[in-house]
Formats: sequence, C-alpha cells, structure tokens
Amino acid sequence: MTWWRSPVWATLGRALVLAFLVTAIRRNSGQLGDGREQLAVTVAAVLCALSLTVPQLRLSVAPLLAVGVTACWGWLVDLLLAVVMFDLAVARRTRFALLCAGLALVGNLAGVRAASVWVGQRWLSTLTVLLFGLVLGLWQGNRRRLVQTLAGQVEQLRVETRLREDAARAAERSRIAAEMHDVLAHRLSLIALHTGVLATRGATLPGPVADRLAVLRATSVEALTDLREVLGALHDPQAAPADAPAVREVAALVADARDAGQQVALTVTGRAADAPTTHRLAAYRIVQEALTNARKHADGSPVDVRVDYRPPATLVEVTNGAGTAATVAVDSGYGLVGLRERVTALGGHLDAGPAGTGSWRLAARLPHPAPKDGRA
Repeated sequence: MTWWRSPVWATLGRALVLAFLVTAIRRNSGQLGDGREQLAVTVAAVLCALSLTVPQLRLSVAPLLAVGVTACWGWLVDLLLAVVMFDLAVARRTRFALLCAGLALVGNLAGVRAASVWVGQRWLSTLTVLLFGLVLGLWQGNRRRLVQTLAGQVEQLRVETRLREDAARAAERSRIAAEMHDVLAHRLSLIALHTGVLATRGATLPGPVADRLAVLRATSVEALTDLREVLGALHDPQAAPADAPAVREVAALVADARDAGQQVALTVTGRAADAPTTHRLAAYRIVQEALTNARKHADGSPVDVRVDYRPPATLVEVTNGAGTAATVAVDSGYGLVGLRERVTALGGHLDAGPAGTGSWRLAARLPHPAPKDGRA
C-alpha cells in the first residue's frame, strides 16, 4: 500500500478538508450580522465536522447534524451536507442520502432566514453541490467495491496457483516413488535370487557362510516386501499406468517423437551407465516434458536435445524454435514445477526460459554424488 493510501493519511486529509470548510463557513457567517448567530453557526459547523471525522459517527450522527444545520442556515453549511451525501453514497445508502437532502431543503424553506437557499439562484448552486457530492460518492463507492472484488479474485488465483503447484510437486514425488520402487525392487530381487542360488549349495559352503546367506536372502525378501507396502501407499489407483523410464532410455523417447512427426536431433555424450539411475530417470522426464511442450506450443519447430552423462554432473539441454506461430506460447508451468522439484531433490538446478529469436530452452544440471573413497 502506498503512503498516500494509508488510513492515517486519509484521515488527515479528511480533517484538513473539513477544517477548510469550517473556516469558510465562519467567514461567510459574517453576512448574518448577529454575533450570537455567527457563533451558533460556527459551533454547529464544528460539531458536524467532528462527527464527520469519527468513523463511528459518520453514518449515524453526522447526517442528523448536517440536516439540522442546513435546515437552519441553508447555503452557509450546504457543503457539510454534501460531504454527508458523499459518505452515504459510498456506503450504498443513496435513498437515505436523498432523504437527508430533502429534509434539509424543506426545513430551510419553512424557516425565514437570511441564509435561505431559496433566495435568488442560490437553490441552483446548492442542488449542484449536493448532487456533486452524491455522484462523487457513488463513483468512489463503486470503485472501492471493484478494487476489493479484483483484489479478492487475485488472492483466489494466487491460492489456486499455489494449490496447483503443490499438486504438481506431490504428483512428481509420487512418480519418483513409483520409479524408485521399480528400480529398487529389481535390484533387491536380484539379490534375493543370487543368494537363493548360493543357498542351494549350502552343503559345500562353510556353516557360517551358509547362515549369512540365509540371513541375507531373508532380509532382502523382507526389504522388498516393506518397499512395496510403503511405496504402494503412494500409488494413485485412478492414475493411468505410465511408461517405465527405468527401462527406457532417452534415445527410445526421441525415436518415438520422430515417429510422431517431430524433428528431433539427439546428441548423447558419455554412457548412461556412468550416471546414477536417478539422474537417468530425471533426464528422461526432462526430455519428455520438453518434447511435450514443444508439440503443444511450437508445433513444427526443430528440437535439439543434448544429454551429457559424464561426471561430475549429468547435463540435459533441450532447445526448440518458434514453430509455425510468431511467438512461442508459454505453458502454465506446472509440469516445470514438478521437474524443478525432482531436480532440486537431486541437488541440481533447472533453468527454463526464452533463448532468443523466439526459441525456448530447458536445461538442467545434476551433480554426481561424491565417490565413497573421497576421490574426485
């Protein structure tokens, strides 16, 4: 909130305006001639101005005081009645504002005063001032309600965006859990299989070795069962079965994209086996998301895919052109939210954005874990 829109400054500005109006009323009251009546007008104007300054009295006491002083002294104090009509119009109490104006003018007409608004053309200026306050209040009230509505919609969109991002992160974590289940289950199954084969030859092995093999086989089987139970709780039964990136490589994904009509150039440096399995899975998902976005938003544009599995980090970079459209459309970004969650979990970072001349670039760097022996 800017400083001039703060409640303190709004209150100060209102007080200055009302002080100016009271001063003008005090000076104009000199036309009455009677000193006591001048004092009465000034005191009444001050009381009305004070009630207009206090928020709790602005819509209750202030209208009654303004009607009273206007009925008594007419055009001298009609500006205070205009302020009352402004406040009532802002609060969507237009009928009450018109009623106050009518009562004040009728009361002034019934009295015989030198400051009557019904002398000469003063009634025209008084009605103009009152209508100006009413119209200005209606405009200000509608503007405030519009701003509040827009602010509420923006906040709702912000909440919805945060919820969608959280859902994208949760979906990516579930996908990672399913992939880890496939990878770890495969390796634990191999351990259980080989230890079982060795256990069948227990007669030719020393007793302690045979016992350790039996414990190892039982532990691997229990670990496989626990893994399926724990990670199975993260599986969404309503989700469609996905391909297993642990089995497929980026080359196969690119081959499928080419068969679908995409122009994809693939450059792979190093061996996939040189990178951790988690990095291979992440590289597959990054390329998959980039190819999908290229089909959606840059159809027909060539795509350049580069993957480097060599230590010390797995590097993935996908660049596509502008396509048949003049500009590249920007996606909602929830797929990128999931990818960023995956890459961050692996200690890397993901960059996505324009690469100049209407092209789009998606790049990730995934550092390899340090060797256990501490060597580089």
